[in-house]
Order: sequence, then structure tokens, then C-alpha cells
Amino acid sequence: MALSITKASSSSSLTITLDGRLDTTTAPQLEAELNTSINGVKDLVFDMASLAYVSSAGLRVLLKAQKIMNKQGKMTIKNAGQEILEIFEVTGFDEILNIEK
Repeated sequence: MALSITKASSSSSLTITLDGRLDTTTAPQLEAELNTSINGVKDLVFDMASLAYVSSAGLRVLLKAQKIMNKQGKMTIKNAGQEILEIFEVTGFDEILNIEK
């Protein structure tokens, strides 16, 4: 299953909606999107309502985005499903990421 990435931006905020699987195959796709669109963003939101799965490769991309946003603003994860939340908890990412529940 592929990953669909939808971006919506306004002034200094960017919302990225993820649909599908964020894994070793699709993580580079998200990383490339972030590299081209994260500059100058103060408020980065990942909408994960339609995200079915996140692997360690996907977590790495999220961590990289978080490190960048720590310097220039804030990053929020919203609408993560139960399975995604469990992955964040098991890996300790719930302590690193700002997750809206």
C-alpha cells in the first residue's frame, strides 16, 4: 500500500495529511516533501487520521522533522489512530512528539 501526502499551507503553517503506510518504501517520499516545504514553517501539523501504519523508517523521518521544528516553531501530530498511538508509546515517541489526543 502506498502513501498519499496532501499538503495545505497558510502563511507560516503547514498541514501534511498522510494516507496509507509510512514505511521503508514511502518514508523517503515524505522526507523529500518535508525538505522542500518545511523552510520558514512555524507550525507543522501531521494529520494521521488515514495513516494505517508507521515503521521505524517513518519514525526516523518524523523525528528529523521534530528536530527541525524544535528550532523554528512547533510540530503537532493529530488524529492518530489507536495502532499508530501504540507504536508511538512502545517506541517512546509519545515522549518526544507533541501528540494531540
